[in-house]
Amino acid sequence: MNWIKYAFITVFALTQWTSCGIYSLNGVTFPDTIETVSIAFIENKAPIVAPNLSPTLTDKLRNKFLTQTNLNLISDNGDFAIEGNVIDYSVNPVGAADNSTASKNRLQISVQIKMVSEKAKNLEFDQRFTQFEDFDASKSLADVEADLIESISDNLAQEIFNKAALNW
Repeated sequence: MNWIKYAFITVFALTQWTSCGIYSLNGVTFPDTIETVSIAFIENKAPIVAPNLSPTLTDKLRNKFLTQTNLNLISDNGDFAIEGNVIDYSVNPVGAADNSTASKNRLQISVQIKMVSEKAKNLEFDQRFTQFEDFDASKSLADVEADLIESISDNLAQEIFNKAALNW
């Protein structure tokens, strides 16, 4: 008899969940009219260009939407259409050692991202996102750049996703 009660509660909960006009997956909530996302290649327009940055960041952002939502990724004109550019790529000293030389350097990357949606205008944004990683000044950027770009791109993709999906 208990299984009938649980089955009824489950069916009732599912019908209520799907009929409310909004669906949620892993804390991500979209209006039910949003079914697709398009993410244009994020071009590098910074004064310093790292060749692997744009494809890495674009892939990570696309993968974030594919793995954490039920949205279909399409090439153009998605219900959410995301585009953007890398606008800053810089390395600066951040920590001084005893003899006034840098002990740490910081790789900082900024992107300008715009999301438009004909179906959910209230979720649109055009915003700058910045992330950085520090590294030992005794190492050259060339030695650590690939790992830093991976890590910073992960963080940027998460921050952009949070803004788009969670409206943070």
